[in-house]
Amino acid sequence: MTADLSLGVAAAVGPALAEQLAPAVEAAGFHALWVNDTPGHDALDVLAAVARVTERLVLATGVLPVDRRAPHEILERVHALSLPTNRLVLGIGSGAGASGALARMTDAAAALRAGTDARVVVGALGPKMRRTGAAASDGLLLSWLTPDIAAAQADEARRVTRATRVALYVRAATDAGAAAKLGEETARYAGYPAYAANFARVGIEPDETTIAPGDARARLAEYRSAVDEVVLRAIVPDETLDAYERFVRAWG
Repeated sequence: MTADLSLGVAAAVGPALAEQLAPAVEAAGFHALWVNDTPGHDALDVLAAVARVTERLVLATGVLPVDRRAPHEILERVHALSLPTNRLVLGIGSGAGASGALARMTDAAAALRAGTDARVVVGALGPKMRRTGAAASDGLLLSWLTPDIAAAQADEARRVTRATRVALYVRAATDAGAAAKLGEETARYAGYPAYAANFARVGIEPDETTIAPGDARARLAEYRSAVDEVVLRAIVPDETLDAYERFVRAWG
């Protein structure tokens, strides 16, 4: 199996930069552009800009937290922005607070699947959420895993629902000037309790789950044999169009 290769950026890049970058992403043959929804920035707005300048590129959110973005609000926004649902993937997450998270995600996935023909995937760390997502949605979005653990978790999900499609976010840097930023990003996530608990649960160090400058090709090959889609979350030296375009070209 060779996974589809996709690009991930943060919504903070903004619609204007994303609109400039998207044609290069599509021309380079990437499967999808995933946009992290971050406080103060709207992933759906960014994807609307991308949709205007692309034809086949899949448009994905990674992820919309349903504790602060209710399903009916997401659906209203998708309609208002005229997003092409035939190539839209709504990645959702439970958001803050563990209480009721599994039920919240089950209900949200059901509401979104009933309201749109866009694919719905669940961002999942722990085993209970992975099982919930595999049963309730069209797929899973995993993150911060080594290739072998990602492959094992993908197999587990498919035992719940055979057709589950598994995507994996992998933080990656190809420019030596971005190595420090990759380290900072890794340390930041390792400091979040939920991610720290997950690293401990699966028995890995955070920096084992990234692609650093110098070993990109070999590491990518390992990841592409583990899941259905690898999303390279671009870590670049600076948030400029040129830096992102260099990242895209590095995988051509």
